[in-house]
Amino acid sequence: MNQLAIIGGGIVGACAALAAQRVGFEVTLIEPGTPGGEQAASYGNGCWLSPSSVVPPATPGLWKKLPKFLSDPLGPLAIRWSYLPRVAPWLVRYLLAGWTEARVMRTGHALRALVAGAPELHAALAEEAGVGHLIQRRGLLYIYPSRADFDAEALAWRVRRETGVKWLELSEDELRQREPDLDRRYTFAVLVEEGGHCLNPGAYVAALVAQAEAQGMRRIHARATGFRIEAGRLKAVLADQGEVLADRAVISAGAYSKALAREAGDNLPLETERGYHAVIAGAEAGPRTPMMPSDGKMSLTMTETGLRVAGQVEIAGLDAAPNWKRAEILRDHLLRSFPGLPREIPAERIKVWMGHRPSMPDGLPCIGPATASVDILHCFGHGHVGLVAAPRSAELVAAWLTGSPASIRAESYSPRRFS
Repeated sequence: MNQLAIIGGGIVGACAALAAQRVGFEVTLIEPGTPGGEQAASYGNGCWLSPSSVVPPATPGLWKKLPKFLSDPLGPLAIRWSYLPRVAPWLVRYLLAGWTEARVMRTGHALRALVAGAPELHAALAEEAGVGHLIQRRGLLYIYPSRADFDAEALAWRVRRETGVKWLELSEDELRQREPDLDRRYTFAVLVEEGGHCLNPGAYVAALVAQAEAQGMRRIHARATGFRIEAGRLKAVLADQGEVLADRAVISAGAYSKALAREAGDNLPLETERGYHAVIAGAEAGPRTPMMPSDGKMSLTMTETGLRVAGQVEIAGLDAAPNWKRAEILRDHLLRSFPGLPREIPAERIKVWMGHRPSMPDGLPCIGPATASVDILHCFGHGHVGLVAAPRSAELVAAWLTGSPASIRAESYSPRRFS
C-alpha cells in the first residue's frame, strides 16, 4: 500500500512527511491544531539552527543544584513542588545521564550527528517550499561578561570541540564593532560561523506542510488516540474522528507522544520541559547576529515579528497554568542587554508565549520501531533540538520506510535504551 500516517504536524512531522513523499509514500498527516500555530513547540522555539547544540541539559554536578531548582520558581531551571512526585523517576534518569564527562561526550556525538549541516538542510527545504528568505546563515554568538566566564564553561566547549564544532573568539573591540547595541558588560564572545536561524518558525512549518499537501498529502484535523494492530501489523491509526487506514505510522506528536507510545507497546520516559518566550515588536535595538548570553542561557534573535528572547526550563507537566513571571524575566533580560530599548514598552508591543519541549531524560530523541508493531516508528523527544534536528530525523524516517541505510547511525536514539 505504501500508506503512511504521520501523527503530529510540528517541524519533525512536516520534515518526515516531505521525506516520505520523496521515497514514494502516500502520506496522511493527523494533527488536531493548525500546523505552525501557537499551540506548537515549533511556533515558539528560540529560532536557532545550531550545529553547536551538542551539550545535553544535564552535566556532572548538576544534582548539587537540585535544592535551588525546587526553591526558586523563577530560576532558569525550576521544578514545581507539586509535580515532584510524578517527575522524580524522570529526574533521576536526567541527572544520571549527565553524571560523568564520558556520558556527556557520548551524548554530544549523538547530538552532533543530528545537527551537523542543519542550516544548509533547512535552507534547501525552505527554498523548495517557497520561503527561502526565512532561513538565515549568519552564524551564532555566545557572549560572556569576561573571558573567565567563558573558561568556566570549559566542559561544554570541550564537548563541542571533540564533536567537530569550530568557533572564532572575539575580543571586546571585535564584539563591540559587530554588535554596537549590546550592553558593554559583555566583553568576550565566540562566533560559531556554521550556525543559522529561522526568521519565523511558525510560518516555516506551515509552509512545509503546505508544500507536502500540494504534493498530495492528505491532512486530517483530528487527535490520534491509538492503533489497530492485527497479528503485529498495523491496519489503522485510531483518532477521535474515526480510523485512518495506514500500513505504516510515525509518532511525532511532540510532548503529547507518550500516551501514543504506550498504545504502541512502549512505556517511554517522555517529559515536558516547559519553555517561554517574549517578543518585542518594532524593537529599537537588538542583535545583528543571534546570540546567547552566558548569564541568561536564553536565545536573543531578531525575527520577522520582532526581537524574540526564548529560554527557561520549567518542570511542571502538561496541564499546569503558565507562570508568566518567567516570560517577564526574559523580557527584562532583553532590556538589560540592549540599553537602546525603551525602559517602558507598551504592553501591546510585547507578546509572551509558553510551550512544551518534548524531552527524554538523556537529551536524545527516541527514533526507532515500536514494540507492538514494526510498522510504527517513534520519532519524538527532541527536547532543545527539535527545529535544528528535524531534517536528519526525517532522513532516519525515510531509511526506516525503505529499509535502506541512513547517513547517520540510529542506534543512539533507539527506544530500547530505556528497556
